[in-house]
Amino acid sequence: MKTIKYFAMAIACVAFAACQGDWDEPTTSPYGNSSINDENIITIAQLKADYPNVFASSDQNVKIDKDIKIKGRVTGNDIGSNLYKQFTLQDETGAIIVAVNQSGMHGFLAEGQEIVIDLKDLYIGGYGKQPEIGQPYNGTSIGRMNKELFQQHFKYTGSIDANAIQPIDFDVDMDKDANCGKLVTLKNVSFALVAGLGTFAPDSALDKTVTIKAGCVNRALNEYSASDLVVRTSTYAKFAAKKLPIDEATGKPLKCNITGIATRYASGNKDTWQILIRKESDIEIIK
Repeated sequence: MKTIKYFAMAIACVAFAACQGDWDEPTTSPYGNSSINDENIITIAQLKADYPNVFASSDQNVKIDKDIKIKGRVTGNDIGSNLYKQFTLQDETGAIIVAVNQSGMHGFLAEGQEIVIDLKDLYIGGYGKQPEIGQPYNGTSIGRMNKELFQQHFKYTGSIDANAIQPIDFDVDMDKDANCGKLVTLKNVSFALVAGLGTFAPDSALDKTVTIKAGCVNRALNEYSASDLVVRTSTYAKFAAKKLPIDEATGKPLKCNITGIATRYASGNKDTWQILIRKESDIEIIK
């Protein structure tokens, strides 16, 4: 009787395993909201044009009560930890920052991923006149939306194509309203020599020569006035402790091409380009 019992159990296990092998693989993504439709999609340029007063001065926000959406590709994420809890979305007309209180977004929003964002009931605002999508912060300012809310407001719409949006050549005089947030390349530039460790963003406890503002260090380039443009790096960036491109033998700065997100920060009479390098490979040393 025991032999028959064990034989029956073995048959049952084989049958269960066979059934497991017949299961279909999941076809839906665990991220985003697949029920979002593709109706009422406007361009990013049109979105900015619809809310001009939000960017007239620093730190304002307004709720989007229209049934509108934007579609674009991710051009920058937190893969290098320099874009903190935010990513940049760009279409053929412009770009905008989307602020989300979530880490590790590069895991599901890779560079080149196309998405649609349902904007109704989200907020649009200007942080130092830099357009952002998010939620109110500290009253009139714009800040991050919670991650659960974001998951309900975006949908994947296409495959990943990292080459679909190419960086434009940076021009310090280009229109900030139209171009802030875009992926750009600064060509044939060099970092200004600095005292101390000479890294992108050292901890002030290790390097007393550095000034940290909002957890970031601004580095000047020899080709631009620091009041017009800086390269801004978080002290938490994965490349923060890397040496600036300096020839160790001669002590002279090396020429390089720098790709990054061209954000802006306006306060009072100042309106400065702040270039956010996404990852270490965005810096190309010119041989």
